[in-house]
Amino acid sequence: MSNFFKRLSGSAAILVICGQAVAQSQQIPAPPQDAPVVIHSATIHTVSGDPIEGNGYIVFDNGVITDVGQGRAPRVPNARVIDANGLHIYPGFIAADTTMGLTETGSVQVTVDTTELGRVTPEVRAAVAVNPDSSLIPVARSNGILTGMVFPRGGLVAGRCSTIRLDGWTWEQMAIDAEAGLVVNWPRTEPSRGFSFRRPQSSEAEQRKQIAESLQEIERLFDDAVAYLQARESDPTQATDLRYEAMRSAISGEKPVFVRASSVGQIESAIAWATRRDLRIVIVGGQEADKAIPLILKHDVPVIIAGLHRLPRHRYEPYDSPFTLPARLHTAGVRFAIASGTSPAHERNLNHNAATAVAFGLARSEALRAVTLSAAEILGLGDTHGSIEVGKAATLIITQGDPLQITTETLVAFIDGRQIDLGNRQKAMHEKYREKYRQLGLLDDS
Repeated sequence: MSNFFKRLSGSAAILVICGQAVAQSQQIPAPPQDAPVVIHSATIHTVSGDPIEGNGYIVFDNGVITDVGQGRAPRVPNARVIDANGLHIYPGFIAADTTMGLTETGSVQVTVDTTELGRVTPEVRAAVAVNPDSSLIPVARSNGILTGMVFPRGGLVAGRCSTIRLDGWTWEQMAIDAEAGLVVNWPRTEPSRGFSFRRPQSSEAEQRKQIAESLQEIERLFDDAVAYLQARESDPTQATDLRYEAMRSAISGEKPVFVRASSVGQIESAIAWATRRDLRIVIVGGQEADKAIPLILKHDVPVIIAGLHRLPRHRYEPYDSPFTLPARLHTAGVRFAIASGTSPAHERNLNHNAATAVAFGLARSEALRAVTLSAAEILGLGDTHGSIEVGKAATLIITQGDPLQITTETLVAFIDGRQIDLGNRQKAMHEKYREKYRQLGLLDDS
């Protein structure tokens, strides 16, 4: 290699290292809660019940809510007391379908760790790859998003998704359940007839062949896993296969299979497959879930709607069909959660997706539930997260008003009773340049 190219490659390496350093968050994870906390004189939105208007109180210790009520707050020895007069308390929002911690800058490949090599990788656990120092996590956190389900991407069987708390020094500290469910990306059920500039369009016959092969590959994987687990049960000395062991909880029904499916054909095909195999299934995506309502209701399949801020799937659909989808599913009795459906850089807009659903027919209480308690129930966290109740995690936010309103600011946040730093790089830059214009005499804060 010439000296010129050596210098060039060395410079590129330095740029990559610097780019990664810039992407690291400066926030320090909070230490464990070391004293009880009493918050009083607030309006408490429990989500699981009616709001406590005006003079509600909440007490939590060791990361768990110990008391919720109305009126005079109890005296708790050595407690930190917060007067929240005129403020509101909500459970922290839950990002039900995200790659936070796995993606930093989408256009910089070395900062993207969403996809394992190979089409079938059930042994993957998303939490292991989460970067606790991601600068995108504080941005989402500052808008009240405190918990998430991190999904691996790519292939047919992408791995296992993980529920995480959005604070911690390591992925182990962040993980709530590192193996929350198996992720299957369901193949298309019909050939694509659209035109693509990125790759030549295969013929319809070739596409149908590829679809059939993908479905057969999923079937073989589950058949082989069942056979392996049965053989292990009868002969525990048989050699361990980590891929099949990773599928054990999904095959037994202990954990759900999260199937990414958007079209009505994908949804119906996936539900039929899961029913035949006696698997618990959750549909992720669900853009045409309203067209499969009878089957969804028959098998009580939850749906995670992957974002409302998008165009209709088909040209013949009304412009607002994505916006009204939650209201239509709710009216039909379908269990659902709302996700942001976007990149981690914009995960902060999760609650604004819920607000869009309110503007297009969904009751506000149901929209709030879709990003808190309903999301927790679907993700397997219903016993510990998603509402303000005694015995649940003290993962909550204090706000000026309705957090579905874009102008509402999240003032304080607690994750498992630990007060979280709500700063982020954008806030720091905002203050930096306000100070610049103060010093230049161009800004008067008085």
